[in-house]
Amino acid sequence: MRDAQWPLTVYGAEKVWKTSQGAGVTVAVVDTGVDSSQPDLTGQVLQGKDFTGGGNPHEDTDGHGTGMASLIAGHGHGANNADGVMGLAPKAKILPVRVAATGSKITTATWAAGVRYAVDQGASVINLSFGDDGGYLGSKGAAAIAYAQEHNVVVVSATGNDSGTVTYPAALPGVVAVSGVDKDLGFWSDSNSGKVTVAAPGVELAQADPKTKSGYAVADGTSGSAAYVSAIVALLRSKYPDLTAGQIINRLVKSASFLNNTGKKAPDKELGYGIARPGSALTMDIPKGPKEGPLAQASPSTSTQSGSASGNESPSQAAKKDKSSSNGILLIAGIAAAVIILGVVFAVIRSRRNRGSGGPGPGPGGGMPPHGTGYPPQPPTGYQQYPNTPPNQGYPAPPGQSPQYPNPYAQQPPHQGQ
Repeated sequence: MRDAQWPLTVYGAEKVWKTSQGAGVTVAVVDTGVDSSQPDLTGQVLQGKDFTGGGNPHEDTDGHGTGMASLIAGHGHGANNADGVMGLAPKAKILPVRVAATGSKITTATWAAGVRYAVDQGASVINLSFGDDGGYLGSKGAAAIAYAQEHNVVVVSATGNDSGTVTYPAALPGVVAVSGVDKDLGFWSDSNSGKVTVAAPGVELAQADPKTKSGYAVADGTSGSAAYVSAIVALLRSKYPDLTAGQIINRLVKSASFLNNTGKKAPDKELGYGIARPGSALTMDIPKGPKEGPLAQASPSTSTQSGSASGNESPSQAAKKDKSSSNGILLIAGIAAAVIILGVVFAVIRSRRNRGSGGPGPGPGGGMPPHGTGYPPQPPTGYQQYPNTPPNQGYPAPPGQSPQYPNPYAQQPPHQGQ
């Protein structure tokens, strides 16, 4: 099983673990539950909570959540832990948040409640290895993501596996959207593309699976890609506890590379800013950058709206509120226009009377009052793009060398062939 974990070889895991193993970090796995009795996860799984209706967060009849947890924080078992699955952050703790019995029945309201719970329980990384078209902007899911961002939590999500466009919640602002690469580190053809942040292994991933007789399975999917990036974030949060969530994402993004995928420029619709690299993310000389990080953030107001138990309003409620606000503005504008017209009429009448009696015309201060300039439109918010930077040659860095990284906030010329 260990030999089948090719991402550990690609990532140079043994060397990475000399720098960080994710100790002191809690990763919430919002999924189908996590089997805490799985040999590779004993002692790693916290109490957690079940949101499906009276179940047990340590129960996983589907196996998906347990698989993700094993890729993140598995520690193996047997002599020298040589058997079973090793996660990329083997000393991180897993907070199981069970939001569905099967991966196909996750609802927006349920996973949104799970995200808020994970934040309140102190998770600093949240893994969302699923897609949900109901988690669009303005939804309860979007408000929950904004809540996590306000509380300094990194949210990682899978982009999807149907060769389409990045699904929600990965498509929401500030979420680390992860696509998949194959064993040759090329873009996996089934992975969704579009607004991608980084890429990670997503093909032939050996992982725990309580449904099978052996307790293990080999699977494809960006679910596993997201789990590996959540593990990398856990490694970073362990080594750099003083960095904000945005600054952690900055290290993740600035250390990614297209490697042998020549001709791409960041952000690429398939690989985003490149393939995530834990060794480089942990050791490269990268400026902290602003606390918000390189990704556009969700509006804080979306997490405190009124109208529902979770502090969120439905799209229909929002539409009614927008319509009401629009009518109020029109009413005020109409009153203002009427006042101006009356003023003009009064001024004209007075002027004619004055001229008829030989009096002076309008003085320097007479005439119509100046119009206001109006409220200027604001620039649109979106996916913030940073200047291209040259790829780092080799992985990991040669012994004894600390690769220097250019200031990511200075204007850099585009690098062809990146």
